[in-house]
Amino acid sequence: MLLFLLVLLVVLTLLAGVHWYVWRRLVRDVTVRGSVARRAGTVAAVVLPLLSLAALTSARAGAPFWLQQTVAWPGYLWLALLLYVVLALVAGEAVRPLLMWWLNRRASAAQTPAVSVAGASAAEPGPVPSAADGPEPAVTTSAVVAAPSAPDASVATAGGPAAALAEAPAPPEQPATPAPAPAPALESPRPHLSRRLFVSRVVGGAAAAVAGGTVAYGTYGVLRGPRVKRVTVPLAKIGRGVHGYRIAVVSDIHLGPVLGRAHAQRIVDTINSTQPDLIAVVGDLVDGTVENLGPAAEPLAQLRAKDGAYFVTGNHEYFSGADAWVDHVRELGLRPLRNDRVELGGFDLAGVDDVAGENEGKGPDFAKALGNRDRARASVLLAHQPVVIHDAVRHGVDLQLSGHTHGGQMWPGNLIADLANPTLAGLERYGDTQLYVSRGAGAWGPPVRVGAPSDITLVELASRQA
Repeated sequence: MLLFLLVLLVVLTLLAGVHWYVWRRLVRDVTVRGSVARRAGTVAAVVLPLLSLAALTSARAGAPFWLQQTVAWPGYLWLALLLYVVLALVAGEAVRPLLMWWLNRRASAAQTPAVSVAGASAAEPGPVPSAADGPEPAVTTSAVVAAPSAPDASVATAGGPAAALAEAPAPPEQPATPAPAPAPALESPRPHLSRRLFVSRVVGGAAAAVAGGTVAYGTYGVLRGPRVKRVTVPLAKIGRGVHGYRIAVVSDIHLGPVLGRAHAQRIVDTINSTQPDLIAVVGDLVDGTVENLGPAAEPLAQLRAKDGAYFVTGNHEYFSGADAWVDHVRELGLRPLRNDRVELGGFDLAGVDDVAGENEGKGPDFAKALGNRDRARASVLLAHQPVVIHDAVRHGVDLQLSGHTHGGQMWPGNLIADLANPTLAGLERYGDTQLYVSRGAGAWGPPVRVGAPSDITLVELASRQA
């Protein structure tokens, strides 16, 4: 209990620090103190993480389903936005000083020519008299003051310059014009502050735009529905009669407060359009109780395949009442395989409970699902999590079909998911056993996928005898 509280404290501290950083870069650094924008941004920085916390905890706290739906969209989308805003802002920290340096250099370059022109004008000499003009007469201050007015020009001409200067009456004294009062000193502008604000707004705006565009595109990919992916898997033990057998693999549908009945209908329509021989629903069908999500799962009754549709539990079923959901999918026409198998024409199909069921004493039982069978026949195993692949190898499974990883769902989450699972997505071989992992058809938490598009995989078995 103490360890849990310590981990919770660390997580909450980390989230608080991340939100403070986002508030600083997207609110404080780009707005004016006391402005409406700053107040609104501060309120959002407090309300949005609270909505995210409510979205994550409302279902397990037993909140009404309408309340879960109300907080789910904004709460989960903010988590996705937060991820990409932080990544963009961190990348912007490297751009910020470069942009500031460029602006300062540009401003300095713009001021240099103006200073040069002013200095040249002040130092420019007047015209230099030539020797032919004779010596320049000395003009004293008194001579300038006693200079004749225009009407006395004749007197100056008749008597010569000296007489003119002597006889010219002194002009009346003019009252001294008071010197203009010096202009009040203005505070020198501080352009570096405005440039800093400009840089903050450019970097912050770009980060918000990149994050918003990324999340919008990732949300569109989920709401549009999964695309069909086709994979051919050769199996040595199947005969020619099974060559070309098609299994539609769908995992991680995640019906819940965000993805509901319309999402289920899109998936059912896409699966039926492939005309599979068999349908395998490999766990994490729901995020909620049968009471809340039963109507959303009803389109699954429309699934059509020659050999039927099969279901195994995922870890999220054990958060939502696994036994109740097993009974409900049976009512919808799917056949649950709970540590069980069925013999089909050409191969054995087995299914095991998810490892999360071990907390309830109902985890995977490979001996029960795969024991006492004819190993000359090919076997296909449905298991939600790829981590059980080594058990599958020990029990001679030819092909394991799994999900769980979501392919990482949102980059760079794929880096973490890849460390936690033997295979992140796609087809890989482990000894004599092949493992195929689907990215899933839905999304958990934020209805967003980035770098890991949702899929429904049509696995086509190929005989080496064909």
